[in-house]
Order: sequence, then C-alpha cells, then structure tokens
Amino acid sequence: MNKTVLNKDFNPSGTGLNNGNFIGLPYSYETANIILLPVPWDVTVSGDEGTAMAPASILNVSRQLDLLDVDIRDAWKLGIYMAPVNQNIMNERNTLRPKAFGDIDKIDNGDINISSCELDKVNEGCAKLNSLIFSESKKVIEAGKICGVVGGDHSVSLGLVQALGDFYQSFGILQIDAHMDLRKSYQGFIWSHASAFYNILKEKSVSKLVQVAIRDFCEEEAEMVHAETGRVEVFFDHDLQEKKFNGVLWGVICEEVVAQLPENVYISVDLDGLDPKLCPNTGTPVPGGVDYGELLYLFRKVIQSGKKIIGFDVCESGNDNWDANVAARIIYKLSNLAGRSQGFI
Repeated sequence: MNKTVLNKDFNPSGTGLNNGNFIGLPYSYETANIILLPVPWDVTVSGDEGTAMAPASILNVSRQLDLLDVDIRDAWKLGIYMAPVNQNIMNERNTLRPKAFGDIDKIDNGDINISSCELDKVNEGCAKLNSLIFSESKKVIEAGKICGVVGGDHSVSLGLVQALGDFYQSFGILQIDAHMDLRKSYQGFIWSHASAFYNILKEKSVSKLVQVAIRDFCEEEAEMVHAETGRVEVFFDHDLQEKKFNGVLWGVICEEVVAQLPENVYISVDLDGLDPKLCPNTGTPVPGGVDYGELLYLFRKVIQSGKKIIGFDVCESGNDNWDANVAARIIYKLSNLAGRSQGFI
C-alpha cells in the first residue's frame, strides 16, 4: 500500500472530529498504516480494577489532542485507525471478573480452599483471549500494517508478541514498567498481568527483554532475571535515579538502554512505569518512575539509532480522563515513531 494516505478534505488544524476514530482522524482499517486493537480486559488484576474501560476512555479523550508532531512533519498523514471495541471481549470480561475477584479476595484473606473449577474457567477464558488477540493482530501484520494493542491490563501483550514471532525470526522488547511481571503465576492465574513477561519469554523469537524503571518485584522474579542473564537486562529505577543524582545525563542513560536492543524492537508500556503523577489511577501505582519527557526521549533514541519498531502496546491506564489523556499521547507518539522507523512516512 502507499506509504502515506492523503485525505484532501481533512483539516489537521481543525476541531477534533467526533467520528469514532482515534483523534478524529479520517482513516479506516483499509486506508490506515497503523491499526490499534483495543482490548478491554482486567480479569486478573490484583490492584484497582477499571483498566478494561480504558480503551473507550482513551478513544474519547483523543479528540482533544493536536496533530502536529514536532518530530515528524505531517505525522497525521501516516494513517492511524483504532478498531471498535470487541463487545464479546467485554462480555467475557464481565463474566469472568467476578469469578476471579472472588478467588483473589479469598487468597488475600488467607483462604487457600479455592474452587479449581472457577479458577480453570478464568484461566481458560484468558487463554481464549490470547488466541483472539493473536489472530486479529496477525491479520494486521499480514496486511502490511503496524499493530498496536491498547489495554487493558498487561496480560494483553502476549497475543501480539506471538503474532510478530510468525513474521520476525528474532526481536527484542523494550518494557517500561514499575513491575517485572515475571511471576510464573499469580493468585492461581497463569495468564495474570503479573505473569505477562514470564509467558512472553517462552516465545523463542524474543531474543532480548530490556526492562526500564523497575522498582517493585519479588525474589522469584529476581531469580528468573539471574537465570536469564544475557537475555534479560534490567534498568532498575533506583539505579536510574542514582545516576541522575550524580549528574549522568538522561541522554547517556538512554544510549545505554538502546545499546541493549537488537535491530527489531517491540515496545511495551505499562503506565505504572511512569511517575504516578502522570497515571494516578493505574491499578498498581508505585512511587518513582520515568517522566513523560524522559519516556518520549527514549523512544526517539530508539529510532535515531536506526532500529525498527515492529509493534507496541500501551496498557494499565486507569478509567480516568487524565490517565487516558497521557495514554493517548503516548500511543500517538509511538504510532508516529513506529511508522517513521518502517518508512511509512
């Protein structure tokens, strides 16, 4: 398809159109180069729920964004389209979340007598979701487009990563997160948001995982990082902060991060990786984290190094307009940089 798709009737300086599209852009699934797949899912969240409603909130507030991107001239011409929310996913979420919450509540209160039947239903439902995301994202990639997933909790990343594995023999992942998400399972859920990257590391195509802003993790996860030495590189938040306190420039730190990544890069953003002032309603906020400007600078350094962004996800936004506003802006920037890195614009 064409590298850019023009729409002569669209005014990029005009009011954000309430046309059901991301930022009111004039594109469809067929004409866009970037396809955003919303996944309203928070079945296994252990903190505050509500991120299942985030994709709708992000779409709604996106109309308030201005389209000019200081890094990429006429970025809006790239063509971004957010698919409609799959109501079947939301229905399944509404069915399974009460079952999962009941089990979580029992565990939190020290009751280990959990119904294996209920637990199995939740795990089976999560597995079906992974398969659905895999098939839908694979269609996007087969069409020559770039796919981005909009969560939802962080467990929704797996399907897209698996789909990319069918097209790329190997690639690396840049994960921005307060948590490692490397637990084998959490509260009995094998597809938990806390196990997202434990499951992702099972994919042979993932040659490198680089985690940034990590500041809340358990011994089991630390042991896994040690076991995966060379494949998993962690830039702990306390180390990042200490370097900055001692005068190391953020640009130098970003160069160290980018140097760990291979040519093809998938970017995964959990909003709790940011300073909580930017995402106060995320499910499991942790003090510390990267600032908004630091995050975007890191993204720019990725493509300035000549690496290609092959896909991305933005997850764990709270169901709140402020969180959604920040998420929408990150999604727009990632879309534009991914498009630039692949020569679409």
